[in-house]
Amino acid sequence: MKPLVVALACAMATGAQAAEWTMATPYGDASFHTQNTKQFAEDVRDATDGELTITVHSGGSLVSHGEIKPSVRRGTIDAGEVFMSVLSNDDPIFEVDTLPGVAGSYDDAFALWQATKPMITELFAYEGLIPLYAVAWPAQGIYTAQALTDPAQFEGLRVRAPNINTQRFVNNLGGSPTETEESDIPTAFSTGRVDAMITSSSTGNAMSAWDYVSDYTDANLWLPKNIVFISQRSFDRLDETTQQVLMDAAARAEERGWQMSREDNQASLAALEENGVSVSEPNAEVAAALQAAGDELYQDWLERADEEAEQALESYRAQIGE
Repeated sequence: MKPLVVALACAMATGAQAAEWTMATPYGDASFHTQNTKQFAEDVRDATDGELTITVHSGGSLVSHGEIKPSVRRGTIDAGEVFMSVLSNDDPIFEVDTLPGVAGSYDDAFALWQATKPMITELFAYEGLIPLYAVAWPAQGIYTAQALTDPAQFEGLRVRAPNINTQRFVNNLGGSPTETEESDIPTAFSTGRVDAMITSSSTGNAMSAWDYVSDYTDANLWLPKNIVFISQRSFDRLDETTQQVLMDAAARAEERGWQMSREDNQASLAALEENGVSVSEPNAEVAAALQAAGDELYQDWLERADEEAEQALESYRAQIGE
């Protein structure tokens, strides 16, 4: 074979191996999660010299939050990012990081992820999916239009609750939970659909919470996670070298994302205060009500969780020395 023909054949073979993936995330470009995910995609592209490119569609622009995982499973898209506890209908293990009092620090939240990751990986594998990495949000607090000083204020309060466990928690407090996506928060407040919300300092900052609330009770309820995952079929189409590059980039994204979360929490708390939001810890009466609602939530979880999920939680507790 002539040299020119050989060169053309090699070029064609190389081109045939190139892969273009589509990824969906429900979070906007201002979110540190999205920034981290886009950096992950850039790392993969650069490390593979463009042989694998991942186009990230943010803000629910391609697929709605609830349809991201089914779309990856069907092969409509190759990768996705979701708030992990929205998968709680699949198994209670997915909501373990929204149980108050289980993990109240970044170190504990990461240990919880490590303890539950094997079970979560197995559950994903049943559906032809591979988890790449997970990153925690800052601890969740409560945004209100007035100072939260009395548990009686929860009665009938319409609270934005992004997942079933948060909805249960709000119910336990006597409030009225409303499921609202992050991108719909301003509209929900302006139309009176919600009066308050349980979310992180990061989301409050990204969504300019000072436009519709005056107070943030930094209750340190839980540190929920986002999880990024891909289709097993898409992964299997890659050569071994590209697969390893992808996994290495994912490991870096996880480490970077957790650090970004810590930094974003501090910056967001400062931004809230700079824009007139009063940031405070719950008083004794409110803290007691939150604890009671959390205890009820945990007992409910125990009744629904199977032995494997309980063992994962026990493994975590042994790891942190409880």
